[in-house]
Amino acid sequence: MGDIPAQIGRYTVAQKLGAGGMGEVFLAYSPAGSPVAVKVIRSDRLDASTRARFEREALIARTVIGTNRVARFLDADPYADRPWLAMEYVPGRTLLKHVDECGALPLSLVASLGALLCEGMEAVHAVGLLHRDLKPQNIILGTDGPMIIDFGLAALVDAPHDSLSHSGMIIGTVRCMPPEQAGGHPHVTPAADVYALGTVLLYAAAGHYPYDGVRWEAIVANVVNPQTGPDLSGVSSGLKPLLTAMLAHEPQARPTVADVAAACAALLAGMGVTPADARLALIARSAGATADKAGPSLSPSVEARLEALNLLNDATALESPLDVPPGLGDEAAEPDSPPKADEEPTKDTVRAKQRPVRLAASRRVADELRTAYAARSAL
Repeated sequence: MGDIPAQIGRYTVAQKLGAGGMGEVFLAYSPAGSPVAVKVIRSDRLDASTRARFEREALIARTVIGTNRVARFLDADPYADRPWLAMEYVPGRTLLKHVDECGALPLSLVASLGALLCEGMEAVHAVGLLHRDLKPQNIILGTDGPMIIDFGLAALVDAPHDSLSHSGMIIGTVRCMPPEQAGGHPHVTPAADVYALGTVLLYAAAGHYPYDGVRWEAIVANVVNPQTGPDLSGVSSGLKPLLTAMLAHEPQARPTVADVAAACAALLAGMGVTPADARLALIARSAGATADKAGPSLSPSVEARLEALNLLNDATALESPLDVPPGLGDEAAEPDSPPKADEEPTKDTVRAKQRPVRLAASRRVADELRTAYAARSAL
């Protein structure tokens, strides 16, 4: 996985941003030149059922609205040889890196961070999805405030217990997993995200996780043990009750995301700080003058590849794999001619058979709108 691909789907790759247990992340550009973050998923993380779930959740993920706290899900191809997903590129440092380099945040900024992240999680939960992998590495402190990233991986992180030891993935994730998820429970609820958000706020406030250890097995043993309470050392007395509740062992004992948002707002009010002022202070503290306001610039080699590929003039390059399955266009009313007896099936043919035939999402939405407006002539 060391080589940098020139192209992923319709996106031209500029550089590698990082790697982890789930795959590799690249900075890439759309045909029009917009920067995006493209994650190429490890093929060994996907079987047929997980690919199908990834596709279904990816389609739903594009409906998350009402917040600018979640990096927008743009595109994905769960049936590619190496599945990938494209997300909005958010320049800035992760919460993990900021705390490690600059120290923990004061109470007012932790409360602001919590309130802002709750806005994002409420929007995610409103469409029936969970993040399932909230952690300090997945919070970017940008010039507009904190942003939740890697949301599109929600369908992939419910790994069975015996697969937790994938190298490079486990320590950062298990330290933030709720007991039910670390214990291998196949179905989790929004309370799992509340717990994970509690670990994020704890790290922001004190620079450590609720449970730690040298090996991931030791961390899991502590997380799933109801007799072992979380380490809240270094947390201010005003924040401790909230974190204690968020990190409760039993899911039903945890507050809702709305409760957490209200508690963070109450903390700010008690300090005489408005939410708007707290957000600006958080941005000044975390992003400041070092933030990359302009975003990355195109290198000559990337510009040359964009030009050579003529993507702007290629209509098929603008189609999302989520809209039109390979080999299945909107206008395909009749099945293709059967292959000859001595003809080998192509990769596209095999991939098309794996996926259900459906109208493109954009066409379905357009048809629904036409029907709605036709029924309401007063509009």
